[in-house]
Amino acid sequence: MKAMLLHRITRLADNPQPLVAAELPDPVPNEGELLVKVSACGVCHTELDEIEGRTPPAFFPMVLGHQAVGRVVACGNGVTDMAAGERVGMAWIFSACGACSHCLAGNENLCGRFRATGRDAHGGYAEFAVIPADFAHRIPEGFTDAEAAPLLCAGAVGFRSLRLSGIRDGDTLGLTGFGASAHLVLKMVRHRFPRTRVFVFARSAEEQAFARELGAFWAGDTEAFPPEPLGAVIDTTPAWRPVVAALGVLKSGGRLVINAIRKEPADQADLLKLDFAAHLWREKEVKSVANVTRRDVREFLELAAAIPIKPDVQVYAMTEANRALVDLKETRIRGAKVLAIE
Repeated sequence: MKAMLLHRITRLADNPQPLVAAELPDPVPNEGELLVKVSACGVCHTELDEIEGRTPPAFFPMVLGHQAVGRVVACGNGVTDMAAGERVGMAWIFSACGACSHCLAGNENLCGRFRATGRDAHGGYAEFAVIPADFAHRIPEGFTDAEAAPLLCAGAVGFRSLRLSGIRDGDTLGLTGFGASAHLVLKMVRHRFPRTRVFVFARSAEEQAFARELGAFWAGDTEAFPPEPLGAVIDTTPAWRPVVAALGVLKSGGRLVINAIRKEPADQADLLKLDFAAHLWREKEVKSVANVTRRDVREFLELAAAIPIKPDVQVYAMTEANRALVDLKETRIRGAKVLAIE
């Protein structure tokens, strides 16, 4: 099969071609697994974290990609509830132990043996992929494969972030950064909480205009002050500076939800600007998002189909994966980026 491989940790600024096209043997599903012919795979900032070593792959070479959509072509022994021909998706959660206290409590995202697709097992930047059947997700009708791919991570983790924010209809919500996940959160909010005003903080004028186009009440620079304090802010950026800025615009008792698997160390010194009285006092809260559960993915897919929520996507050929990653790194973003796997 054709695949794009990561062979080593590297800085994208020094090496804008970190992935190499290669031919690999077609994978074979083991007991309880599915073999999937991949047709589309979303491009996520987490791939940048893997490439640059903030959340390094478990082994090399690695096939990245954890927002993959395709058709089942074969089932391993013991698979009884999936069949060849079904359209399924692969999300960030590749597997969990199922027996620890976190898993038994429904928090498999916190499992100590959590394995991630495209980091701990080969992912979707390839023609074929293998996934445990229990961790595959049926894709509802109404979405193209390219539209469905970002729903599996950007949408699902945005759904979890929105739930963790604790907002109710009529509250004010800030979104810091306006990429794949945040633009889907805005679409969710407009459906689920129609009286909630959304304030978007983004670096580029293009992103700010896109946010207004999708219904944001206000949009400004990452460090701008909104017209009023906010009840909650969801941060989707890879940096620390927006975290400090977001804490400064929360009202008393407000909550900041940090939706990022890692933060880049370059601006970590900005944390020294954290002022207790201005940023944390008056019972402000900070909560992080750690991975997603199968429940997050499946509930969001059902919600997205019912609304419906369709992401804005930019499609690249699989061989253009490096260009898609550079565009993502340089925030040339309008919605979500997706590789077409042919």
